[in-house]
Amino acid sequence: MIVTTAAQRDGLVDAHRPVVVMGVSGSGKSTVGAALARHLGVPFADADDLHPPANIAKMSAGEPLTDEDRWPWLDVVGEWLAAHPEGGVMSCSALRRAYRDRLRSWAPGLRFVHLDGEASLIAMRQSAREGHFMPPTLQASQQRALEALDPDEPGVRVDVEATVEALVAPVARDLNARPPPPTPPPP
Repeated sequence: MIVTTAAQRDGLVDAHRPVVVMGVSGSGKSTVGAALARHLGVPFADADDLHPPANIAKMSAGEPLTDEDRWPWLDVVGEWLAAHPEGGVMSCSALRRAYRDRLRSWAPGLRFVHLDGEASLIAMRQSAREGHFMPPTLQASQQRALEALDPDEPGVRVDVEATVEALVAPVARDLNARPPPPTPPPP
């Protein structure tokens, strides 16, 4: 199920701009993000790969990141997004509005695909995956930190209960369905 925000209905979403697939750990950001990028024919990156070693060590030890830990990482993510103005997909938790605003400061046309669902389903998926530095014990802190997209944030909320195949085509269609916003006149 896709829920469209007011910003999307107002024509602020198109596929030729960067997209962040966001949500808590275990929601499927990397899987859905990679599939969406393939479908759209644009580059994909996983923000987990951009964490500095200190952040990975902290999370691996079961300690949640602080905002001070996140800001430099979010700037690296933002740099990647800014380098792909014609389209690219990044998987990134982007849990809070302040984090999304930080990313938008790098890429003003940024859109979000919020992978959302029952905490029990996401926890089950997270505990079943192997080799990831984020332990399931941090799930509760991520759920507490999560702020859903506000109505003025361009993007869609998607229920993660559906299969990846069932999610990607409708999200891509929604991203492609809207013309780009008009370019404002120079000041």
